[in-house]
Amino acid sequence: MTRVRLLLATGLVALLALGAAACGGSSGGSAAEGPTTIRLGYFPNLTHATAIVGVENGIFAEKLGDDTLETSLFSAGPAAVEALFSGALDATYIGPNPTITAYAKSDGAAVRVISGATSAGAALVVTPDINSAADLKGKKVASPQLSGTQDVALRWWLKDNGLATDPQGGGDVSIVPQENSATLEAFKGGTIAGAWVPEPWATRLVQEGGGKILVDERTLWPGGEFVTTQLVVRTEFLQKHPDAVRRLVEGQVAADAFVNANPEQSQKIVNDAITKYTGKGIAPGVVTAAWKNLTFTNDPYPSTLIQSADHAVAVGLLDPVKNLTGLYNLSILNSVLEAQGQKPIAAP
Repeated sequence: MTRVRLLLATGLVALLALGAAACGGSSGGSAAEGPTTIRLGYFPNLTHATAIVGVENGIFAEKLGDDTLETSLFSAGPAAVEALFSGALDATYIGPNPTITAYAKSDGAAVRVISGATSAGAALVVTPDINSAADLKGKKVASPQLSGTQDVALRWWLKDNGLATDPQGGGDVSIVPQENSATLEAFKGGTIAGAWVPEPWATRLVQEGGGKILVDERTLWPGGEFVTTQLVVRTEFLQKHPDAVRRLVEGQVAADAFVNANPEQSQKIVNDAITKYTGKGIAPGVVTAAWKNLTFTNDPYPSTLIQSADHAVAVGLLDPVKNLTGLYNLSILNSVLEAQGQKPIAAP
């Protein structure tokens, strides 16, 4: 069965307690692991479409069998990380930069990436008069959240083009971290010159705000793919309940297959769910246009997360993180893929 809770607030983080538990946990579950409750987090966003479809279409419930699925909704990565640290969540769909933060704050003990979910789907949208990075000097540009995935991408791109920023909003370009809904209104009102945002907000800024895409982030990565959303599990839970985690991964793989085989049906499932969760849906035309900019995949593209961490360090938002390759445990995912005759995903 599935129980849904809405968690939008943040709280104190029990980092030391979780780190100790993760380091001292069992190396594996019992041979006859009984039914388990899995507490799963995700966001009411298009970039979390695989999670939404997996829950709403009963795919996770089917794969989990006798396990109980409890789901919680989050509005931002830090809140989901805090829930992991406090033990309120066992696994969550989340972006790469909050994942890096969780890993770094726990000295590599707290979390493991066990699958990808979504690639791409982010862009810098600007007013029609902006034609280059130089045109943004002295302007205000928004990002969803300080030190978040798109915030880092924006600051790195500006730095790569010779423009300085700082976390306080100073520098050559003033970056304003804010909610995406506020960004859309600010863009319409002309108080910001652009924003680096995920879908569907990039499409909304174009369609509703009259903007244009200056940078499609896919153009900045080899092959046009980079991690946007991935499935992360608490290390302690993985150690104690590997069978349950395998069933969760089977659900992710099945949901990914459904989303890719049934795009129109999946768009409706996701939009209906977002409407149910938030009280406000997305215009179908926006969903269709934004969907084309997203890739739903089990590959977490580890090299792009590691490079994103380097970018965060370079722009002063993160201290250097050692051994990020230890963040990944793709053995269960690859076992599931190989059992279905699919190619395994290379570990970093």
